Amino acid sequence: MFFLLKEIINFLKKNKIDVICNSHNNIKISNASTLKKSKKNYISFYHNIKYKNDLINTSATACFVSFKDKKLLPKNTIALVTKDPHKAFICVLNLLLPKISSNGIISKKALIHKNSMIGKNVEIQDNVIIKENVHIGDNSIICSNTTVNKNVKILDNVLINNNCSISNCIIGSNSKIQQGVSLGSDGFGFALNSNDYTDLYHMGLVIIGNNVSIGSNSSIDRGSIEDTIIGNNVRIDNLVHIAHNVKIGDNSIIAGQCGIAGSTQIGKKVMMGGQVGISGHLKIGNNVKIAAKSGVIKDVGDNATIGGYPAQDIKDWHRGTIKLYKKWHVNLRIRWNKKNYPS
Repeated sequence: MFFLLKEIINFLKKNKIDVICNSHNNIKISNASTLKKSKKNYISFYHNIKYKNDLINTSATACFVSFKDKKLLPKNTIALVTKDPHKAFICVLNLLLPKISSNGIISKKALIHKNSMIGKNVEIQDNVIIKENVHIGDNSIICSNTTVNKNVKILDNVLINNNCSISNCIIGSNSKIQQGVSLGSDGFGFALNSNDYTDLYHMGLVIIGNNVSIGSNSSIDRGSIEDTIIGNNVRIDNLVHIAHNVKIGDNSIIAGQCGIAGSTQIGKKVMMGGQVGISGHLKIGNNVKIAAKSGVIKDVGDNATIGGYPAQDIKDWHRGTIKLYKKWHVNLRIRWNKKNYPS
């Protein structure tokens, strides 16, 4: 399958991405790739100076670039000038590459309880187990070896990949659950006695909004009394743990290996780097950015950028890091002088 360049530009305009192209709009585009691996009839993009040499030598037929970088393109590559080349390229990938869609086939090897409701054009693959009173919306896909426990509600156009365990939850429409995800298991809650533990019975749900993506082998615990809530358009990477009663606001992004302890509230449009740890019962405001490997142990207001352990304003953290480095460097020099030039 191929698209004419003018079709791609019109598609981007419909998605509110403006592109300036002063060339032949009838050029065919059949594939997309990196600058280095692109060939004739391929489209690519440039947005990082690390790949400047690849841009200069690319064989791509067309390339998304900013206005200031278009002069670096080879003569045979058409410049597609736009403010955000990366976003434009991603949109074109969605156009060029085939989307995963349900084939409407329910495997004979799947085990489905008679009291569950399966919508129209639902695909259920081999060895799926669907227990009592489950609702699965139209055009959804449940992949092999996944178990959907009783009373789960899955809305339309949801993809649940292989080997997932889904319990005590509601999954919003157009969401994607990657391989090995656990949703709705009991959280880590108990009362500590002198010689024993009394486990906390969990009665809450996991409520996942629309257009949410959850990465492989992540785990989200059900609420203990209230629900664990993941807002709309949230992106969660692989190997993330979200404890009971946590609430995450719309459009937040959580990178791999993050851990959020119980009853913490995360605002809207929060961005967390990899391996961030957040203590329990905290409030993180809207538009907060948290640097990778940070440890957050106190509340954070709106629009903050923080890092380090304990996490603090990013500028203070950088200043402290520089001071520690200078102190270490001075001490190292003193020890070296004493060793080599004893008094």
